[in-house]
Amino acid sequence: MVYSAFCRKSANKIRLNLSTKTRKTQAQLWIKCTKPDRKEFQKIAVATAIGFCLMGFIGFFVKLIHIPINNIIVGS
Repeated sequence: MVYSAFCRKSANKIRLNLSTKTRKTQAQLWIKCTKPDRKEFQKIAVATAIGFCLMGFIGFFVKLIHIPINNIIVGS
């Protein structure tokens, strides 16, 4: 009985220690994070737009190639 009480106390101390460490690292990360300036935001927006267009064109051409192949296979 004494042993189990000791284990519970040490487990609670470990949990408390881990939670305080986690909070400290989260606070450090929050302090280091910065809001992107206008130039950086525009770079990210342009890269995202190019990615969307590129994926759209790839999907379009894959569909364009597969429609005739599917019609040949199915024969409709």
